[in-house]
Amino acid sequence: MRAIIPVAGYGTRMRPHTYSLPKVLLNVAGKPILGHILDSLQAQNINEATIIVGYMKELVQEYVTKNYNMDVTFVHQEQPMGLGHSIWCARDTYGNEPVFIILGDTIFDVDLSLALGSSFNTLGVKEVEDPRRFGVVELEKGFISRLVEKPEHPTSHMAIVGLYHIVNSALLKECLNDIVTKDIRTRNEYQLTDALQMMVDRGDKFTTFPVEGWFDCGKPETLLTTNQFLLDSMPQPQAINGSVIIPPVFIAPDATVERSVIGPYATIAAGATVSDAHVRNSIVSDGATVSGSLLEDSIIGNSAVVRGHFKRLNVGDSSEINYGA
Repeated sequence: MRAIIPVAGYGTRMRPHTYSLPKVLLNVAGKPILGHILDSLQAQNINEATIIVGYMKELVQEYVTKNYNMDVTFVHQEQPMGLGHSIWCARDTYGNEPVFIILGDTIFDVDLSLALGSSFNTLGVKEVEDPRRFGVVELEKGFISRLVEKPEHPTSHMAIVGLYHIVNSALLKECLNDIVTKDIRTRNEYQLTDALQMMVDRGDKFTTFPVEGWFDCGKPETLLTTNQFLLDSMPQPQAINGSVIIPPVFIAPDATVERSVIGPYATIAAGATVSDAHVRNSIVSDGATVSGSLLEDSIIGNSAVVRGHFKRLNVGDSSEINYGA
């Protein structure tokens, strides 16, 4: 089975971090978002993938080829014209075999055998309070009867969470081709939801599987929530002389921590330095430096420097902040 992973977006809700790094390479619990996704796929013996790139594609390609022994095909989406268009761009990378589509900003905790063992097309769903931000499904006798992208007046609270097991990939390609060539758009974009509805209208069967552990990494606050979830299930680092570690935390082997309190829910990434500081519910990314500070609910970008005073920060890559100097 081949996984299809669209990662071509600009990640505007994660700025300033995504000015210098694609969203899927942002660090969470010691590893880029995309790394967690690829690890999950390999754990399910899925070792073939199509990754649809766009914004800063070279960085994505470099990370994947350097860190993963997988059969990966990279496809360039020249313009962000919707999820349906993104998957359409990948149409030549798979034949008629089943495919598994997973959104590049989604980390999940679910037994994929619930989906991959089905003889029907199967979509991961989760009940949400406000379904207007999502594609939603309506069910009839256990099968999907209708899919609607970001409904103004939702008739269902079952949101599509970004996991799609498509058995009939030949029909998927046919329907994607129809919405693109016939210029069928919703909210001025080619939507995957519209192509899936077209499959339903042509008699193809879709079921659902529940996804409770679904974590969106699209905004700073949700990235920190995902960081908490991942840290809860990770082994904890050894004690550090002169510092206090309050689990759960991740501290990279080559990070430097001196005279500090780390945690709970703190990630100190590779090459980072933290001294005379208290870091909790925060991510200190690769090569960043934090000293004389209390960080809470904060994200510090790669190679950023933060010195002095206790503040809540959202600092982009290669920035420098000095208080009282």
